[in-house]
Amino acid sequence: MAAKPLATFKQRVRQLTRRSGGRSLAQVVQRLRPYLLGWKAYFGLSQTPGVWRGVDEWLRHRLRAVQLKHWKRGATMFRELRALGASHDVARQIAANSRRWWRNSGKLLNSVLGLAWFDRLGLPRLA
Repeated sequence: MAAKPLATFKQRVRQLTRRSGGRSLAQVVQRLRPYLLGWKAYFGLSQTPGVWRGVDEWLRHRLRAVQLKHWKRGATMFRELRALGASHDVARQIAANSRRWWRNSGKLLNSVLGLAWFDRLGLPRLA
């Protein structure tokens, strides 16, 4: 995928996944699903699996940040992460930096909100 289509794709995903939209993550994924499937169908035969993997990782990272923003406070983050099966230490580390959504949505949160969680939401995999 060339640079300009990738930039267009990311800009549209940013519009669809604004963190201040007042929608649940399931609703965000439902609105995002047709767009992702269209891009996957159009560029599906491209010989760039590394690009698709990177876009897929970026997308899940962004959706994890949206989920953290929805939980707002550290106490809510801690409670929800524990309910999802996170260890006490992981939930505490994420909740301690509750206003750093992008930073927190990386490796630590990936262990809790992984591929299976996104599959249950109905998010299609691009890679």
